[in-house]
Amino acid sequence: MTKEWNYEAFYERVGRQNGWDFSTMKVVSDTPDWDFYEEVIRCTQTSDLLLDIGTGGGEAVLSIAGHAHLLVGIDLAQSMIDTARRNLEKAASCSANSSNVRFVQMDANHLQFPDEFFNTASCRHSVFSASEVYRVLAEDGIFLTQQVSEHDKLNIAQVFGRGQHSRIKPGALLERYKLELAHAGFRQIEVREYNVMEYYATPEDLLFLLMHTPIVPHFGEHASDLETFKQFVQDQRHEKGIRTNSARFMITAKK
Repeated sequence: MTKEWNYEAFYERVGRQNGWDFSTMKVVSDTPDWDFYEEVIRCTQTSDLLLDIGTGGGEAVLSIAGHAHLLVGIDLAQSMIDTARRNLEKAASCSANSSNVRFVQMDANHLQFPDEFFNTASCRHSVFSASEVYRVLAEDGIFLTQQVSEHDKLNIAQVFGRGQHSRIKPGALLERYKLELAHAGFRQIEVREYNVMEYYATPEDLLFLLMHTPIVPHFGEHASDLETFKQFVQDQRHEKGIRTNSARFMITAKK
């Protein structure tokens, strides 16, 4: 096992396995301060062109298809795009209004679009290049990104002794993104944060999450992981489910 985890290979593998389909996972949470794609809708007119970076299986973009003239979802993993295109076919067969949606495999660091092509760009829990987003956005265009905070799933990272952001100082990701966006030329950079409790209905639901996300790097590869997981489930049981936290920040930036 190498010391550095290949996140790109991990996302590609999970995409092939389940297409990032978490729809069967039973989890509830305290009410967060916002819904990301509702915020995207608020910043988008029906005549706009919208780019979604790290679109995954495309479910989010398909759910807001009627709110823009053209929606383009991109993802680095070809398996994600394959899933998104299958979901697009299903939506079309159900007579859903999705003829204005396109899914393309693409590296977010090298966007293959003309300058000032999109009116709005969104990125939920994925990497992006601030300079590339700035380039493809039209004047007065808006970029929204929601990212996972360092203290997300904090009790899980603590009990396992490792987490995807465990070596990063709290707040560092937010500050880094703000600096990158400002350096790229964005103005009116606004930030919102939330940290709410969430509850997984069964151990199987939480186990599915840990096996299909990078919350605990190399989960299941350490000999003690199973026993640690069992103890965590026992210690964090609550009447609503197995308890952890969901911490997010959102940045809205205008060109």
